[in-house]
Formats: sequence, C-alpha cells, structure tokens
Amino acid sequence: QVQLVESGGGLVQAGGSLRLSCAASGRFFNNYVMAWFRQAPGKEREFVARINQSGGYTYYADSVKGRFTISRDNAKNAVYLQMNSLKYEDTAVYVCAADPSGTAVWNYWGQGTQVTVSS
Repeated sequence: QVQLVESGGGLVQAGGSLRLSCAASGRFFNNYVMAWFRQAPGKEREFVARINQSGGYTYYADSVKGRFTISRDNAKNAVYLQMNSLKYEDTAVYVCAADPSGTAVWNYWGQGTQVTVSS
C-alpha cells in the first residue's frame, strides 16, 4: 500500500508562484510513475503533469506547459510541482497519483492540496 500526502498549497496572486510537494510512503517509490492532477469546482479532474521513474522524462498538459515543472527526489520519496506565472484558472485542488506498473493506471491517490489564485 502506498500513501501519498500533498502539501504546499495556498492563496497566491495571479502571476505568483507556488511549489507543491507530495510525500510517498513505501519502499518502491523509485519504481512508480508519478503525476499531478487537479480538479476545479464543478469540473472534471484533469491531468497536469507526469514524470517517469528516473525523472528523465516529463509530460505536461498544454494548459500548464512552460509554466509548471514536475520533478522528483527518489532518495526522499517525493515528487514536486513548481508552478510559476499562476493564473486564476489554475485554481483547483491538486492531487498527486502513483502508477506502480507504468501503464497509466493510477492506483494510488493523495487527498489533495488547495491552490487558490486571486485575480
């Protein structure tokens, strides 16, 4: 079983930055593909970014490309999301997820952290 705990959310003005963290339990973190998703009020959950096991490959949703950066530290069992040039429409609950098999099946989810961007 893998537990994921996010932190780092908060209230920020448009144009500002935040860094989200996701701490993972378990011995096999370096085997997992990790991702960030987000869900705004009244909207479907949407993919934000993912990173492969070594951290050498990343992929982003078009809406955040060039503004957000996903990274990981396997020694610390952690994945991060650096968010710059935040926009009002980035307001959402951000959730990290783990895919143990590398097949884009996200078996494990955190509880999420709220990001609110004021315009």
